[in-house]
Amino acid sequence: MKKTPIILSCLALLVSLATCIFTFLSREKKPVETEPVDGMTAVAGDIVYIQIDSLLMNYDMYNDLMSAFQSKYQASQDELQKKSRALENDAKSFENQINKGLLTRSAAEEQQQKLLKRQENLQNEANNKQLELQEEQFVLNNQVYDAIKTYLEKYNAERQYALILTTSAADNTVIEGSKILDITTEITRGLNEEYIRNRNK
Repeated sequence: MKKTPIILSCLALLVSLATCIFTFLSREKKPVETEPVDGMTAVAGDIVYIQIDSLLMNYDMYNDLMSAFQSKYQASQDELQKKSRALENDAKSFENQINKGLLTRSAAEEQQQKLLKRQENLQNEANNKQLELQEEQFVLNNQVYDAIKTYLEKYNAERQYALILTTSAADNTVIEGSKILDITTEITRGLNEEYIRNRNK
């Protein structure tokens, strides 16, 4: 039977984040609290960037949501495989009965129709489950995206960077950049602290 596994990926999220930049222009440059490199820090008006792959890998909210999603996905696949094996066993038993001449033509036709109906129902169930899980993954990605976007809006209201870019292995918006302008660690820490606060409310 044809299997329809869902590829778990964050490509849609990565593309969305890579194209989402926050523009806050400021004429006055002032030091901001970022992780210093050789005594230097990014300042208001700078263009900074986030390594989104690293952020997602270390973002507790994303990891918790993905863990729950993967568990649901695996349970769904296990259930479908169980039904598929049962159908295959019944089909083999039916074929064996036919070969031994143990069924009348009318009984054989009736059982064959029942097996075909079960196969059709199982395929429909697999398709519906795939669509359901795809929708759930889409919502999951949007939840993570919205949490990051909302946090960055509040974060940059204080920092006043000119642009916040994202870079990833799939889409190198930033091919090369100074470590001074890499705010990934700071953003990840802030997101996790906010997530823990909201989770404990």
